[in-house]
Amino acid sequence: MQEKSKKSLSKSESNSRADRPVLEEYIRQLRKEYSGDILDENSVERNPYQEFIKWLEHAVKSGVQDPHAMVLATASPDGVPSARVVLLREYDNDGFIFFTNYGSRKATEALKNPRASILFFWREMDRQIRIEGRIEKVDPVISDRYFESRPKDSQIAAWASNQSELIRDREELEKKFAGFEGRFLNVPVPRPENWGGLRLRPERFEFWQGRPGRLHDRIVYALEDDGSWRIFRLAP
Repeated sequence: MQEKSKKSLSKSESNSRADRPVLEEYIRQLRKEYSGDILDENSVERNPYQEFIKWLEHAVKSGVQDPHAMVLATASPDGVPSARVVLLREYDNDGFIFFTNYGSRKATEALKNPRASILFFWREMDRQIRIEGRIEKVDPVISDRYFESRPKDSQIAAWASNQSELIRDREELEKKFAGFEGRFLNVPVPRPENWGGLRLRPERFEFWQGRPGRLHDRIVYALEDDGSWRIFRLAP
């Protein structure tokens, strides 16, 4: 029985190896010609938040799917990185806010090692924005206000799911949801204490515009000690 299993595994591995060159060749041949607008360090807004708003408005008007989706990259205290897509919910001149369970991996990493980055990628426009800075908890008033705006099912889910914790199966999660659904049947759902907002307070922005011949435009804003922003260009 073991020999048969080994033979079967060997055959599967053999097929995988046979298919790999075809897939690798396909990936090598993938090419896209970029033809985006000119991005010039002399014409961008002096404030990176204003430039971000211009780009976000353009993305919304251009029909970009989920323009508020961003990749959040964090790292553990000993430097193990992790990344995931989260949704931007609020922004101002203090930074970019998303909401999560404070016991989740992203929150525990971000609060122990606050250096983090977010990335917006809008392929329809050949654009991306990289933002680096520090993570901090938002004022509970902000978390309460946003939680109250959520659909009731989403509010109940925040109680039912201890995000990133091991669970036995889907049925366990659904039972917990049903239990909290009954508990809050005819009453407002309060915000759990372990759920709320995190803000990335930027120290660096990079606006990337795809251009023909891979001569892309990269404009960086770096925060200076006096609170001003230094603007410069990077080679693609």
